[in-house]
Order: sequence, then structure tokens, then C-alpha cells
Amino acid sequence: MTPSRAIAFWVAVIAALLLVEVAELTHLFTLPVQSAVGNLLSFVFALVFTTILALIGALFVGIYISQRMQSPGGFTRFEEEMLKMRGDVERISNDLTELRRGLAVPPAEPRTEERR
Repeated sequence: MTPSRAIAFWVAVIAALLLVEVAELTHLFTLPVQSAVGNLLSFVFALVFTTILALIGALFVGIYISQRMQSPGGFTRFEEEMLKMRGDVERISNDLTELRRGLAVPPAEPRTEERR
């Protein structure tokens, strides 16, 4: 998911939750809260389900935070070595170009053999 899609998704989720809350406050519809609290089995099920979802969410948030803390901010050693090698190749190429200019030797013409 790109960041803009992720932001749009969460904005839509929050808007839907706000819509449900406003509908509940205006008595457009009411959730059967009394029956959930009155029935011990459904209350325990809801409590366990919410706890499991909270633990899974906390686990994912913890994994994300620890991964971000441990990931290097810059280049890896391999990438740094490749950048040094690239710089060396560019330096050698420039030196070779200067040597060619200094010698001022025209490029060799191809030899043609005379036919008898």
C-alpha cells in the first residue's frame, strides 16, 4: 500500500466509526448493549475477542517499531564499497582521458592492404 492509499483507508475507517457514533447518539439506531452485558457468555466472548485483537495489534506495532529502530539509516557496508569502486572507476576514466589528450596522438587509421 502506498502512503496515500493507507491514509485514505484510515480516514475512511475513522469516518465510518464517527458515522456509527453519531447515529447511536441521535438514536437513529441503537446497538443491543444491554443484552451483551446481561448475557455472561456473550460478554466473556466479546472481552476475550477484544483482548486477542488488542494483543495482535500490539504485537504488530511492536514489530514495526523494533524493525524501524534496528534498520540502518544510511548505506550498508556493501553499498558503501560499491560507491567507492564507482568513484575509483570514474577517477581512472578521467585520468585516462587526460592522458589521451596529453599525448595528442590521433587515432590510428585502419590499415588497408594493397592488392596486386
